[in-house]
Amino acid sequence: MSLAIAIQMDPIQRINIDTDSTLALALEAQNRGHVLYHYLPQSLSLIEGRLTTRAQPLEVDHDPNRPVRLGEEIVLDLTQIDVVLMRQDPPFDMSYITATHLLEHIHPKTLVVNDPISVRNAPEKLFVTRFDGVMPPTLITCDKAEILDFRARHKDIIVKPLFGNGGAGVFHIAPGDENLSALLEMFTQVYHEPMVVQRYLAKVREGDKRIILINGEPAGAMNRIPPAGEARANLHVGARAVQATLNSRDHEICATIGPTLKKQGLIFTGIDIIGGFLTEINVTSPTGIREIGRFDGVSLEALIWDAIEGRLKALTAG
Repeated sequence: MSLAIAIQMDPIQRINIDTDSTLALALEAQNRGHVLYHYLPQSLSLIEGRLTTRAQPLEVDHDPNRPVRLGEEIVLDLTQIDVVLMRQDPPFDMSYITATHLLEHIHPKTLVVNDPISVRNAPEKLFVTRFDGVMPPTLITCDKAEILDFRARHKDIIVKPLFGNGGAGVFHIAPGDENLSALLEMFTQVYHEPMVVQRYLAKVREGDKRIILINGEPAGAMNRIPPAGEARANLHVGARAVQATLNSRDHEICATIGPTLKKQGLIFTGIDIIGGFLTEINVTSPTGIREIGRFDGVSLEALIWDAIEGRLKALTAG
């Protein structure tokens, strides 16, 4: 089966070839004989009900000196494409939301991964609140009095933007820290949405476990160890990736959320677990498959494409 694949993402020239999950997906697709195109989200146009984009044919390579090759720009009718991979990075802002509305015009005749309706309805730090018994104590609010009361009860807290990503804007407010009021003032000036306040999980020092789920089933994991003096365990702020396995609590969390992920067409997701608590469900552009592949000698990108091709066959048969 040779498919036409359009990848909606940020400028591909900026990728880190050693860690980028989208590149791994593109390489696997190309190895299967699929034809690739690359386009930017802002290139989408809805013209009298027809969704098009300015795109470039894409070839990818393991060569670190030239990992991507882009052809001449063309106008691509996305109804003529088999699969669109929605892989641009957050923030989950109105531009992102608009892209999901536009892609809804072609899905599922053109299979969009992940389902754009479900992506729109599942922002990382809100979607996780739908599941009981998996999160640490969490407050989502703009109300300063509620935040001060939450801190009085839990003492040690994390404050972060509701629609942030990559650890940006995440603050650890330890007991006795006098900066909370000033921080809240800054947040209200910079962000227009409620903020997330959570009880600080000291076990983050032991790592923030990223688990990849494919069609709602756990497929692999890695642990991200924050550097000394850092409360964030994001790789691009200096965290160290190490091999990890799933424990009984991890399996319990995956079993709790997995059926919902599969039902909502969220084929490729990544969840974050600290000390047995689920903190985020990443549905926009999950990462981690390259690191897990190196640690465990597995090809998660192959399993993801197996799932995508299986979904296409099911849609065709239906």
